[in-house]
Amino acid sequence: MSQIVEELRRELIANSDEQLQKSSQHFFKEAIRCYGIKSATVVNVDKEHFKAIKNLPKAVIFDLCNELWESGIIEESFVACHWSYAVCKKYTPDDLTVFEKWITSYVDNWASCDTLCNHTVGEFVEMYPETISVLKRWATSTNRWMKRASAVSLIIPARHGLFLNDIFEIADLLLMDSDDMVQKGYGWMLKATSQAHEKEVFEYVMTKKAVMPRTALRYAIEKMSPELKTKAMEK
Repeated sequence: MSQIVEELRRELIANSDEQLQKSSQHFFKEAIRCYGIKSATVVNVDKEHFKAIKNLPKAVIFDLCNELWESGIIEESFVACHWSYAVCKKYTPDDLTVFEKWITSYVDNWASCDTLCNHTVGEFVEMYPETISVLKRWATSTNRWMKRASAVSLIIPARHGLFLNDIFEIADLLLMDSDDMVQKGYGWMLKATSQAHEKEVFEYVMTKKAVMPRTALRYAIEKMSPELKTKAMEK
């Protein structure tokens, strides 16, 4: 274990709370490992420790992130996500293979999935839009978190009005998935898309609502006008 990670881990443990550790499990259906630390505290700790590594080569920082992911502890995964995003200006196209490995090897809950994908992967795809084809491959995976990742990686780009047709393609690939984590993921993607393209998302939902799971449907229309919501929810 590197000294950098060892020092970070000591501080995280020093900020842990046994009661918060127990109550954190209530937010997850699957078992998680956590210290029990408030999110704001994790952010403060990781920012402080990032100061010591910010000038290191990106590859070294990614190695540190990998070490954090390997622990299986949710707060350490959050630090890894924050550190990988902090070097986004240095991303190169081949970095997507690193992010994919983290998802397939380490992501085992919605919080780690979303923290990594909303920012690190989302920023990457905006920088290299041609790589969105990889997200479409993820959508056909047998791994629930890879499928969720294919959608939630586009949350922020969707809010920027980007990738409309690609978003509908990914929604089509995930449409009939029975996993609620996947349904919520692509429903959230459609909801984010509706902020810039309400008409198009409404039309999409109306053509798919006969087969779209209600969970995904409710997520997709959440930001729409009351009138459109009513129409979308009609039997």
